[in-house]
Amino acid sequence: LIMSPAMWKWTCLVSHLLLSTTVSPLGRQQPPHPKRPFITFTGEQAEGNFNHLVVDERTGHIYLGAVNRIYKLSSDLKVLVTHETGPDDDNPKCYPPRIVQTCNEPLTPTNNINKMLLIDYKENRLIACGSLYQGICKLLRLDDLFKLGEPFHKKEHYLSGVNESGSVFGVIVSYSNMDDKLFIATAVDGKPEYFPTISSRKLTKNSEADGMFAYVFHDEFVASMIKIPSDTFTIIPDFDIYYIYGFSSGNFVYFLTLQPEMISPPGSTTKEQVYTSKLVRLCKEDTAFNSYVEVPIGCEKNGVEYRLLQAAYLSKAGAILARSLGVGPEDDILFTVFSKGQKRKMKSLDESALCIFVLKDINDRIKDRLQSCYRGEGTLDLAWLKVKDIPCSSALLTIDDNFCGLDMNAPLGVSSMVRGLPIFTEDGDRMTSVIAYVYKNHSLAFVGTKSGKLKK
Repeated sequence: LIMSPAMWKWTCLVSHLLLSTTVSPLGRQQPPHPKRPFITFTGEQAEGNFNHLVVDERTGHIYLGAVNRIYKLSSDLKVLVTHETGPDDDNPKCYPPRIVQTCNEPLTPTNNINKMLLIDYKENRLIACGSLYQGICKLLRLDDLFKLGEPFHKKEHYLSGVNESGSVFGVIVSYSNMDDKLFIATAVDGKPEYFPTISSRKLTKNSEADGMFAYVFHDEFVASMIKIPSDTFTIIPDFDIYYIYGFSSGNFVYFLTLQPEMISPPGSTTKEQVYTSKLVRLCKEDTAFNSYVEVPIGCEKNGVEYRLLQAAYLSKAGAILARSLGVGPEDDILFTVFSKGQKRKMKSLDESALCIFVLKDINDRIKDRLQSCYRGEGTLDLAWLKVKDIPCSSALLTIDDNFCGLDMNAPLGVSSMVRGLPIFTEDGDRMTSVIAYVYKNHSLAFVGTKSGKLKK
């Protein structure tokens, strides 16, 4: 659970040891429990922020991505191993980086900000990607953080040019009889010619293999990627897609995003820029990305719109919540946090809502949209990717729950928003993070707030 940057600056918390506030099922605030001491871990002040945290579900060991450091901690936050990742001489304007070819830009000692931290369970290694050299990754052995590989000699090895820690999200898709895949999504920071905003990469068994992080498929015409067209930047100069969360479920990989778009307010002849939260779905086996679909998501309570996605977490429904939603206890549920409005991504309002989505409902909406488009109804409705409206083409085929697209009617956008079910709102201390799990048939959610509170 990652809370506000200030809360995380020097101290990492074991969240279940102390609940500062509890909320009853009806939303009434209850008196806090007596405080018990935190178990804490404090890094050296010179290191700056902690960025990412993953827990090995088999051992309970904690891996912490920081500025210039990767830590391995025990479950009670004792340091077991440390691995240095920086600083080093670099310049963010060098592409390819100076480790590949000479760069005319001045090189200065540069911090390595951890941007992605993933456990590859099948190969017993940690994937740690940083901000140095346009986003190269290290593969570290889980046991002792020994460097197994650091591919850097091909353009596919540079995954992201953005230097912020919350700019990249990765999802590993694992197979029993072949190499795994890494679906990686990143903000491009005005450099779409260098970086796809979303792609699928090979995770080879050999950490030093040439094919590590290569696109799953790539030829002259088709590749396992989506690039933002340069034309999009003429319409929205600061356009980018910000990836908040990602996961896999069934035959699909999903990313939850925040992205700008231009709309015409009611009664106005001019357009203004707002931000829209969207869910992106891709088939795991789709090497050409013909299955790319995105659908707007949001939440509304008592006439107030909550549209700026802050955080999300995938969990199961559990028997009690499942009954009230009319789904099965093992159905996937998305717990999401939105802040109020659509206009201020960087300075979100403090009013926020915790909302839930049944993943099957979103998939049903996507299937309806696919069916109507393949009947020739409407347009592809994906303004940022196609710039102009392209009509849907008619084709006689059956579209079931697992349809993965053709090289027509793709990529596709859904115009109507899927609304979540609001279950809790907070007006003064913006909710910024969420995790959830099922305990004795009950669904429990833990929410972190802007001021560093934890609500159960």
